[in-house]
Amino acid sequence: MRGFERTACHTRPVELQPSWGGAVMRSGAKVAIVGGVFAVVAGGIGYGAYNVVDAVTGTGTRAGSSTVKTGPPSADEVRETVKGFLDAWAAGDERAAAELTDNAAEAQPAIAGYREDAHITKATFTTGTAVGAKVPFRVTAQVTYEGRSKPWEYESELTVVRGATTGKALVDWQPTVVHPDLRKGERLMTGPASAPPVKALDRDGVELTREKYPSLGPVLDGLREKYGQSAGGESGVELVIDGGDGGAPDRSLLTLTEGKPGELRTTLDAKVQAAAERAVKRYDQASVVAIQPSTGKIRAVANNRDDGFNAAMQGTLAPGSTMKIVTAAMLMEKGLVAADKPAECPPEAIWGGRAFTNLKGFSLPEGTTFARSFAKSCNTAFIKLIDDTKDESALSKEATEVFGIGLDWKTGIASFDGRVPETTGADAAAAYIGQGQVQMNPLNIASITATAKSGVFKQPILVSAELDDRPIARAARRLPDSVARQLRDMMRLTATSGTGATAMAGLGGDKGAKTGSAEVDGKAASDSWFTGFRDDLAAAAVVQSGGHGGDAAGPVVATVLGAG
Repeated sequence: MRGFERTACHTRPVELQPSWGGAVMRSGAKVAIVGGVFAVVAGGIGYGAYNVVDAVTGTGTRAGSSTVKTGPPSADEVRETVKGFLDAWAAGDERAAAELTDNAAEAQPAIAGYREDAHITKATFTTGTAVGAKVPFRVTAQVTYEGRSKPWEYESELTVVRGATTGKALVDWQPTVVHPDLRKGERLMTGPASAPPVKALDRDGVELTREKYPSLGPVLDGLREKYGQSAGGESGVELVIDGGDGGAPDRSLLTLTEGKPGELRTTLDAKVQAAAERAVKRYDQASVVAIQPSTGKIRAVANNRDDGFNAAMQGTLAPGSTMKIVTAAMLMEKGLVAADKPAECPPEAIWGGRAFTNLKGFSLPEGTTFARSFAKSCNTAFIKLIDDTKDESALSKEATEVFGIGLDWKTGIASFDGRVPETTGADAAAAYIGQGQVQMNPLNIASITATAKSGVFKQPILVSAELDDRPIARAARRLPDSVARQLRDMMRLTATSGTGATAMAGLGGDKGAKTGSAEVDGKAASDSWFTGFRDDLAAAAVVQSGGHGGDAAGPVVATVLGAG
């Protein structure tokens, strides 16, 4: 936790070991000031924790005064508010703690659940060094359930803000105050696990643990939720993050009693997964997926995110020019272009009243082939052909009928299967180059690349469909052989002398690529996209706000393909 210092001045604990059975701050307690922090101790007169804090901090309005403080809280206000909040929380007085936040309605049940649902019977809070109004703290707790008890320790932080109407210094309430991994609508729960643990294995029987493969955490949670019962395991007693009504699988934080795991074979490849883990660590907000084109089997899934979201399989982002693989296939199927035929690439094209340009306004000489326009990622070469399709829904049909986008994939865990809606006007033109209303994630783009490589859509799978007899999506038709061949050749050109050449330079074998840069409203930098194949492995990656596709996402994909 940034700012946490193990010094005598800042880490003397707030020793708060109350009886959790009822409202705290019973008569007989008093405040002891110890080295700048305080603890609840026995003896003395009764008081309400909130009232004591209000009296000593001066954060509220005093009797007879109409002055309401404004501006950021002072250092003294931050310190005293944090003391009061942690004191009330540890003492089990959820009402008093909640009233020291800016959202008491949400804070009170969350703090109450700390003892009632999570069964935390003892807690000590140790504050770190404040950075402005942000204060880190360590929690050392004891979790007890039906005679089983285990220590638990973690770090979190809170921020003190000025109440808009009262002027009081208050804790800015977020679920992460209770635990850094909590999100809105979730809660801590201790009890028999909802699903037995699973021992996930890769395709060769290598165990896949979150300790060795950290970014597999959400995937392993999803596998446990879906297959824990059928894999033959037995549940233990755990402290978990309960996903609530959102349908997210429980996330285990502490095991009080070990369950018996059942074995589950996946399609993942430990070697490729390890490479994916290394690759995404280079960039914040990076995600990658690798698929075997000949089978549709997912070989790797990795994310580098603070929120634990499996963006690689569930994200919904504009894919930029990686979408041109689908657009090119559609245009070639309609006979409007061919890889070796000229395709005009002017610096600007207008459609539906909107001007579309190429990166930095570049253009290509007259007579440049469509393959070269694809390799250089010329937007206008694609936009100018919309009129000739005479069907603004053509791209949506191609995406679904050939590439399987939007067909309700059943991969084995939760996933989003892409969206290319039928649109008109400027939105239709934007869709041609992967902008507008088109939504994808690395799983979708890796699958599109795999389809281009093999010529036929194979729905991505993480667990064999034979295990649970789930339906597997099938596309209406395959790519015509001539179109599939041209697509592969254009991607090969991109990987050797186009926008993907730098990223793919170190790879041998049969290789192809496509770059993409997707503009995002309100962000200075584009999302970086890259997809490619090498022999019988396809991969796609996105690095949010990463800029040009070849600069950030490109090296991620190349690293993964190199391990295949």
